Amino acid sequence: MRIGFVGLGNMGSAMAMNLLKAGHDVTAYNRSAEKAKPLLERGAHVGTSPAEASRGDVVFTMLADDHAVESAVYGESGILANLRPGCVHISSSTISVALAQKLAAEHEKHQQQFISAPVFGRPEAAEAGKLFVVVAGPNDVVERCLPLFEAIGQRTFRFGEQPSTANLIKLSGNFLIASVLESLSEAMALVGKAGIDQHQYLDFLTSTLFAAPVYKTYGGLIADRKFQPAGFAAPLGLKDVRLTLAAGEQFRVPLPLASLIRDRFLALLARGGDALDWSAISQIAAEDSGQGSTTGRAA
Repeated sequence: MRIGFVGLGNMGSAMAMNLLKAGHDVTAYNRSAEKAKPLLERGAHVGTSPAEASRGDVVFTMLADDHAVESAVYGESGILANLRPGCVHISSSTISVALAQKLAAEHEKHQQQFISAPVFGRPEAAEAGKLFVVVAGPNDVVERCLPLFEAIGQRTFRFGEQPSTANLIKLSGNFLIASVLESLSEAMALVGKAGIDQHQYLDFLTSTLFAAPVYKTYGGLIADRKFQPAGFAAPLGLKDVRLTLAAGEQFRVPLPLASLIRDRFLALLARGGDALDWSAISQIAAEDSGQGSTTGRAA
């Protein structure tokens, strides 16, 4: 397929590379053009605007937030004005339910197709083509795009024909990860204050009842205090929890734990943790227990 890819951050660049390796004709666009250089060296085309990435059969967006997606979609050089009728915009960004609903309606007005396909996995999983893809949209459109999801992920989960459903799944999943980060942070602070080796404690946890990858991956980062380079930066964690709270308000579902976690991220950013991985919220629990501060710098 002729594919455009807008957004070449840690995740997007790896996803675009795997689409290129799978034999697709890729035109990539990123505001910072130098990030497209590895793709160019492997045979991709490089666009100078979202419009140039919207001339094929499908265009992916993998951007940081609602504002970045809207900037790529709207305007004379945006996706909406340049994607041909019948072609597909795949949004893999973690965006609000409200924006996904708006985009679906706008694309329908322009006789274009829109599906949401956010992904679960850190940058190393993206590089290996081992992401988990959550997709929602019209069945026939999803079927057409399945080979693309197979190129970037190890498994695709389908959640019906309403695109925003996939965005709600993604937000709820990231909220659960953030909840693990908070609970694991408090437990690690407790045993650390008691003089117990945190690595030994983590080995016990992940060898018994808590063998899930989320505990192994983030527990290791917390025990090692390894928060740079950020696989998922703390400001993005705050953004996702905030969007989860907005979805809770939209559907009238109280999310008291999400409110607490939002404040943890705010505390981390107030201490200068913008460049740190979101697992660095563990250091707020450590500070609260009197074990010192490592926020704002790499371990």
